[in-house]
Amino acid sequence: MTDSPRKPRVAVVFGGRSSEHAISCITAAGVLKVIDTDQYDVVPVGIRTDGRWVLDSGDTERLSLTDGKLPEVDAAALPVLVGSDRELVVSEPGQVPRTLGEVDVVFPLLHGPWGEDGTLQGLMEMSDMRYVGAGVLASAIGMDKQYMKVVFEAAGLEVTPYVVIRGRDWRRDTQACRDAVDKLGYPVFVKPARGGSSLGISRASGPDELDAAVAEAQRHDPKVIVEASANDPREIECGVLGGLGGAAPDVSVCGEIVVDGGGHEFYDFETKYLPEGAEYTQLTVPADLPEEVAVQVQAQALTAFDAIECEGLARVDFFLDADGRVIINEINTMPGFTPTSMFPRLWAASGVDYPALVDRLIRLALDRPTGLR
Repeated sequence: MTDSPRKPRVAVVFGGRSSEHAISCITAAGVLKVIDTDQYDVVPVGIRTDGRWVLDSGDTERLSLTDGKLPEVDAAALPVLVGSDRELVVSEPGQVPRTLGEVDVVFPLLHGPWGEDGTLQGLMEMSDMRYVGAGVLASAIGMDKQYMKVVFEAAGLEVTPYVVIRGRDWRRDTQACRDAVDKLGYPVFVKPARGGSSLGISRASGPDELDAAVAEAQRHDPKVIVEASANDPREIECGVLGGLGGAAPDVSVCGEIVVDGGGHEFYDFETKYLPEGAEYTQLTVPADLPEEVAVQVQAQALTAFDAIECEGLARVDFFLDADGRVIINEINTMPGFTPTSMFPRLWAASGVDYPALVDRLIRLALDRPTGLR
């Protein structure tokens, strides 16, 4: 009698050192609720804010947003290490380290630096582990808004005019930085160059608001990007999903975000994630767009996906300005992934529900070879 083959073991990794730690936990709660445990052996691995890896309980209630309280990785959980032969090793005080067995695929659900930016992907590559989503290069480009725009422009995509302010530039010659921003024209949006979830983003209506906006962005990243505002834009988003068996990636229907009221001038952290902001946000899927515009957005989403050599999944965000121009805003290589987030909504409207979406991403990772490809 032969042993039946074991189920593929999936390490769901979440948390992390970035300011988006809580959002990563919320994302993990959504995925852990729907991942098919009849098909996969699931190991929840949390990364604490101090960078330590632990064997989290994976309690989806604790990892969810409840009563306005942002969740975090269980700080008291047992430490876990990435060992040799693709294994996870648990270390208990006074005990011999024990292995959890070989990991077949890592599902990295981290947002922001030290996770979404290619650093974790590099560790997985060095450990010869398969993982869900973009590789090192695409993750790094997708995290840095400056170099993302450089690559998009080279691919023939239109971006908003921008100025990059590095920490050393601001310290050496603040006035020169202000003068460069003045040339963009106000209002402008001031953002951490390597951040997400709208943390640290401000809209500066005039020069008198710029310094405070830069200071807020620098709380999250010393490198800041300042972008000109598009002309009365609509915010349009589109999802891309890798094709199985080497097939071309698929593209979703388009969605639109409208923020109206509550003192929110754009799709900020509160309107994205907190109940008190959500009432002022409307996510329309599919977006009410002329067919030719929707086709243009979808084509540009695929161009952006290929331009950074992305894999697995991405959400690509655009502005449709008052003149009808499609302007790319950014690409997210690990977009918000709760059941109510835009990326799953886009795919649900395209015929791929949330559990099927999670399953497809795991199968894509299992199907992908490790190493250079």
